[in-house]
Formats: sequence, C-alpha cells, structure tokens
Amino acid sequence: MQNKDVSYRVEANTPLMQYLLQTLRDKSRDNIKSLLRNKQVWVNGKAVSQFNHPLLPGDEVEIRRVRKTDLPPAHLLKIIYEDEHLIVIDKKSGLLSVSDGHDHVTAFGIISEWVKHEDPQNRIFLVHRLDQHTSGLLMFAKSEEVQNIFRNDWKKYITERTYIAIVEGQVKKAEGQVRSYLIENQALVMISGQDPSKGKYAITRYKTVKTNSRYSLLHVNLETGRKNQIRVHMQDIGHSVAGDRKYGAKTNPIGRLSLHAMVLAFTHPITSEPLRFESAAPSEFLRLFSKTNAGRE
Repeated sequence: MQNKDVSYRVEANTPLMQYLLQTLRDKSRDNIKSLLRNKQVWVNGKAVSQFNHPLLPGDEVEIRRVRKTDLPPAHLLKIIYEDEHLIVIDKKSGLLSVSDGHDHVTAFGIISEWVKHEDPQNRIFLVHRLDQHTSGLLMFAKSEEVQNIFRNDWKKYITERTYIAIVEGQVKKAEGQVRSYLIENQALVMISGQDPSKGKYAITRYKTVKTNSRYSLLHVNLETGRKNQIRVHMQDIGHSVAGDRKYGAKTNPIGRLSLHAMVLAFTHPITSEPLRFESAAPSEFLRLFSKTNAGRE
C-alpha cells in the first residue's frame, strides 16, 4: 500500500496485468482489477483500464492513490488517501460529518456514494467525526473490522491529532495543558468539571504560535477525542475559539468557527504502516495575523 502516487519504468515487452502482478507484489489480482477499473493505473500519462494493454520498454506506469474519475465536489471535500481498508478526506467548514437527523448533505453520505461507484455493496463506517463548522482531516473505515480496531484501541493506533485554532485574546503561555471531565447537559452543551463521576476524562495540549492584540493562533493536540473537547477547554482557559458563540466567543473574525483539523497520523490497523496526513491551515487563519492586519487588531 502506498501513501503517494508511484511510478515505474518498463524494461521488457509484457501485458499490463502480468507487469502489475510482478511489480505490485502486495496486491492480489482482484486488487489490481480494482485499480484498473477505477482508472488508477496510468501508462505514459493516460489512464488505462484494459488488463491486456501491451507495455513496451521505456513505458512509464503510474499507480495513483486516489481515483481520478467522478470525484466528490471539491467545494465540500477532497479525498487525500484511499486504500481497500480506509479513506481519509479533507472536509470543508459547514459540511456535517454525519446526519443530524435532518435531510442534509454529509461527508458520510458523499463518501458512501463514492465507494458504491466501485461496487454497490461497498459501505463505509464512522471512525471519528468533526464538528460541522470545523474543517480538516476526517477518516472513515471501509469495514466494521477496521472501525472496531480503531474504536477498541484508539490510543494504540492514533499517534497524532493536531488542530490549528484562532482563540480570543492573547494567550500568554507558550505551552499549556487542560485536563477535565466532560459531560453533555440537556441543552446538548458540553460541561467541563473535575468530578470523575460526572463525565469522561479529556486532555488537551496547546502551543501558542502567533498573537496580536485581539487573537492568538494555537496548535492544539488531542490526547482524547471527546465531543467539542477543544472548544470547551479553550473556554476553560478563558480564550474561546473565535466564532464559537456556543462556548463563549464574542467575535467572529473570519465568518466561521476558527478551528481546523490540520494533522492526522496513525498506524494502519491492517498493515501496521505508519501514515501521516497534513492539511494546510486555511489562508484566512493566517491572514488575520499578517502585518497588514496587525494594526487593525
């Protein structure tokens, strides 16, 4: 399984299927048929789906990690990694991860349709979720087995989840940590406290990257994955996530919740391969701290 597109140079006359079986030794014949069907095999810059396509010495064969046809709408999400076991996407702000009980477009629904293009029997399974107005990296499993591996031993497999956040006020500490127990009240708001009998334990670490007179840009690492964890813990330290009225924010400088899932790293639950994905910080996050805006803030 590759984490990026890879290419090979053909050295002898051979049919494409035979070449792929010899070259991609970790792939079964069915895996290779799937690559061909999904136009992930390119020869000399063109997608090829015929298994008996003749290869000549000097031909370049490229294996692409993401299907290039019928991609989901780019204004909603982007697929950044896919194999037979899982799929990682970059979700835009405003898109629900899963259904909230209403008839809304969701990342789950879009990716479910995507995998069904290959086979109508294919399904996806939720591994974790992002709040609707949080953008960034989100992962789905392609089987209950993979879903359960992650859920049953989350800390063993997930090695890093880093967010970038704009919070209100100047965070003086270069680094900090918040620990508390989180419980959801009847109004669906998460409440933070120190009573172990009331809630689930949550740990959030943060590092101050930039500040101006009104805001701070933080890198935030999750050691646990509780609902609204970052948003509650930033409120706990007196620096609510900008745009987060639900948890105490008074301002909304970029017109959205200022939270982005920037890094997702994990050990592959089937192959044990270490994988790390990064989504660039949205430009509006950084623009708020540019020299042009410094005097205004």
